[in-house]
Amino acid sequence: MRKSHIEETFRRLSAANPAPRTELRYGDPFTLLCAVVLSAQATDVGVNKATPALFAAADTPAKMAALGVAGVKRHIKTIGLHNSKAKNLVRLSEILVERFGGRVPDNRADLESLPGVGRKTASVVLNTAFGHPTIAVDTHVFRVARRLGLATGKTPSAAEEELERVVPAAYRNHAHHWLILHGRHLCKARRPDCPRCLVRDLCAYTDKTDPVLSPPAPTKDR
Repeated sequence: MRKSHIEETFRRLSAANPAPRTELRYGDPFTLLCAVVLSAQATDVGVNKATPALFAAADTPAKMAALGVAGVKRHIKTIGLHNSKAKNLVRLSEILVERFGGRVPDNRADLESLPGVGRKTASVVLNTAFGHPTIAVDTHVFRVARRLGLATGKTPSAAEEELERVVPAAYRNHAHHWLILHGRHLCKARRPDCPRCLVRDLCAYTDKTDPVLSPPAPTKDR
């Protein structure tokens, strides 16, 4: 994708949604971190159904650690991989209390040292909670970036490197939110909604879907 097309792509996405936000519900960096950990291989909708009761019981690292694995598991049993996720939430909470004074660190190395926190999760927390211009590449971002022609890398890490190079600095803070939302609601995996796409004319994807044509009006008998 040409530089001018990249600039125009993000200009349009920004104009349509100037302040995009994650669809995960959270109140502070800690509850955001927990929600993102829970969202791995799960939907935001499913996570949002479970976290209100969880956060009502434990909205700080100390409370989450005290709740224990069994207690956490009771609240997140509807989420995939809940057994391992419960263990991770409790252990990362213990580490936050022991090593970081109960606060979520605002740097990648410390975040990725926590159980259940990989590069994508760390990127989301750094961007959403602390305003770092990171680009978290999940399945939606990966798909949309490749379809648009923003990135051609065959792995999420390669796509991330490309996006960090090509996304204009003025749009970097919100870039991954726009791409995630675009992929979740329009540029879907099975059938992208190309007729409603703001950047269809700039997109490199060759299998665009066409508008559904209305059937012709019946003719009157003569």
